[in-house]
Amino acid sequence: SSGINAEWSLRPGIMKELDVDYVLVIFGGMSGYSSDDINKFLWMIRIGGSTPEGAHIKEGDYYSSSGEYKVDKDASDAMHNSLMYKMCYYRFGEVMTEQGKPTGWDRVRNQEIGNKDFELDVLEEAFTSEHWIVRIYKVKDLDNRGNK
Repeated sequence: SSGINAEWSLRPGIMKELDVDYVLVIFGGMSGYSSDDINKFLWMIRIGGSTPEGAHIKEGDYYSSSGEYKVDKDASDAMHNSLMYKMCYYRFGEVMTEQGKPTGWDRVRNQEIGNKDFELDVLEEAFTSEHWIVRIYKVKDLDNRGNK
């Protein structure tokens, strides 16, 4: 859980430590499937934050300044920089989901995502299903990230 919510820049060490090759995320923002991983994300944060290793994970960091769970421009930096956000919304800012709505419109949360323009550092997209419900990412080799 701490790997999913920790800031993006911390991922190389944790991915290597856990010997992770692929990461799967279930995402409903395109199709309207509401039982997706980003809707369950707060539970992951709560569980991770309840462990000694995850004591630094604070649920409040993932709420907007007004105390709401958001993915739009008002979402917190912790949310925008989380691995969960990046895996769900990678390339989603280019996608038109509903007529009359901006690109990157999340049909579950009824919000235009707030961070549309980012690249993946540690992961590369391996598979995204037709309606984006299943997304699989491959962890890049250290050499592909420019590290020795």
